[in-house]
Amino acid sequence: MPSQPLPSKIINELPPIIGEHIDAINAHDPDRIMNTFAVDAYVNDDRREIWGADAIRKLIDNEFIKFKVTMDVREIVDHYGDIVVTAKYDGTYDLPGEVVMSNYFSIRDGKIVGLSIILNQPSPY
Repeated sequence: MPSQPLPSKIINELPPIIGEHIDAINAHDPDRIMNTFAVDAYVNDDRREIWGADAIRKLIDNEFIKFKVTMDVREIVDHYGDIVVTAKYDGTYDLPGEVVMSNYFSIRDGKIVGLSIILNQPSPY
């Protein structure tokens, strides 16, 4: 496991809104998923910037729901209140091998206001 900067700490429990978000994804429930986002939230998925509830809903319907995406949480890190969730993704899409991505959540007033989903590479440092 890579070393984390001191202000970061591995935690054992997801914040409630992130837990609900992942449960809703695993249940393939687009309304529940959307309920976890602020109206003006953004998602950066695969280097695509998706801003606002209407655009996020299209992403959820066309990729997460269509391909029955599920997330299996591997690690949770709290970094100054932002939460990084490493999860194995699965679904009916056709990708070779195991897909493990980092999910960077920003939470304000009990809603997700920012989410970046990144397929990271190991650091050489």
